[in-house]
Amino acid sequence: MRVHPSCLLQWVRLGLALAAVLFLASGCAMLPAEFERTPSRAVPLSPETALGRIAKSSQPDPDLSGFRLMPGGDFALDTRLELARRAQRTLDVQYYQIHNDETGRYLLRTLRDAAQRGVRVRLLMDDLYTSGEDELLLSLAATPNLELRLFNPFPAGRGSMLRRFSASLLDFGRVNRRMHNKLFIADGAMAVAGGRNIGNEYFTQTAGANFIDLDTFVAGALIPRLASLFDQYWNSEYVRPLETVVAASLAREERQRRFEALSSPQSTPPPRPPAPNDVLGYSPIAEDIKAGKLDLIWTRAEAYADSPERVIGKQVTYGGIPLLDVDSVRYNVIEQIRRGRSDVTIVSPYLIPGKGGLEAMREVRGRGMKISVVTNSLAATDEPVVHTGYRRYREDMLRLGVEIYELSSQRTRRSVRLGLFGTQIGRLHAKSAVIDGRTLFVGSMNFDPRSDVVNTEIGLIIFSREMAQQVLKLIEVLKQQGAYQVRFAPGTERIEWVSEEAGVEQVLTSEPDSTLWDRVMLEILAPLAPESLL
Repeated sequence: MRVHPSCLLQWVRLGLALAAVLFLASGCAMLPAEFERTPSRAVPLSPETALGRIAKSSQPDPDLSGFRLMPGGDFALDTRLELARRAQRTLDVQYYQIHNDETGRYLLRTLRDAAQRGVRVRLLMDDLYTSGEDELLLSLAATPNLELRLFNPFPAGRGSMLRRFSASLLDFGRVNRRMHNKLFIADGAMAVAGGRNIGNEYFTQTAGANFIDLDTFVAGALIPRLASLFDQYWNSEYVRPLETVVAASLAREERQRRFEALSSPQSTPPPRPPAPNDVLGYSPIAEDIKAGKLDLIWTRAEAYADSPERVIGKQVTYGGIPLLDVDSVRYNVIEQIRRGRSDVTIVSPYLIPGKGGLEAMREVRGRGMKISVVTNSLAATDEPVVHTGYRRYREDMLRLGVEIYELSSQRTRRSVRLGLFGTQIGRLHAKSAVIDGRTLFVGSMNFDPRSDVVNTEIGLIIFSREMAQQVLKLIEVLKQQGAYQVRFAPGTERIEWVSEEAGVEQVLTSEPDSTLWDRVMLEILAPLAPESLL
């Protein structure tokens, strides 16, 4: 799930009158006065911890990092829980969203349990989707050894999204910028990074629609870099302890009891255990940890995160001229693509290339490189308004010779291999790119303007042919069993959607799996959806 264009359009375009009333009633809300900041730093790997010993003994070369892709949600969740249970010193956890559902509460409870064992837990959340969750979070934050901080918090209207933005109308430029990063580090030894937020649908824990997503487990040389990126955010001036934003009305002991009740086994049952093996043939990471040896792919890699100063729209300049941020995720991914020689495959649930992205595609195609993109169809996306931005560039991409595949909400359900993502529909949420079949990007960055310049992101660039080929195989299954190829009808520039069912080509001439109402609403919303807000 991305930031909030649908919500924004509701109040920016259609709810201005209500917003004005709420704004006048609330006034221009401000964050509380400055407070004394207590910086803290990541604790490096130590052989005195079990995870540290296992990571160190598994590493064949001190300059290499170890990885294992986790396309399966059950494996990805089990890995996070296992790291939280095994941690002995520190847990550094950073997420855009942690839902108040069974999965979210169970993970929070596992973090609480770790803190009660004496583990230092630093939990950093973006404040956008915490509406109505103050009681749960304040109760959790009452746990000794656990500190919860909010990135770029809203000062008021915390009960609903509409009230939040209405109370911050004069500060919209700030609150529109969000921390989209996703990172989980245990004992400075092992980590998980990728595209998943924390919630039922990200880990195949719902019977209905689940997200098709991708994370990677990490150990080795890259961990100190990931830890330093976490510290950069944790100690940022744009991050505040929860208690400086929301006043607690209950005593600490009462809040601790309240968290116990809110996350009780009755309301928060444990998740389903993972299968013995995932689609790549791996067993759960927990089995490796129990055995004391990590079966990983060891290779060179780099990690990048956008500066937290994006929250104020800060640009690096030289002589008044804006410069590219060489540490940004977008810059480094685009550089890898520009260095490519033969082909690039991009997976992005929200795909809006923009004029700059379209020119980059033109440049790459001009050098003879093949470009293939996979994104959501109108019926599969969880953000139909964003689809209007993608649709503006779809024909231009086809004219450049870009291969486009759109995930089908129905084909994923019917597919034997993809049906595990839900009995209703599967939605794409993975963000990745493969360049020349040997370089892999995995992270939180969508290929759209919001990820480019508004939100902050984290990304890993992994130089491994083996991992790149694993992702390409996963994408090929998605293309063949769960997507439509978008093309121009022969001899025309009329778009059609093509799939193969039982060996027979099927051709559709309108947005697949969508209703007439869906398509009419798309036409109505298109002019109301400025690209800068998508």
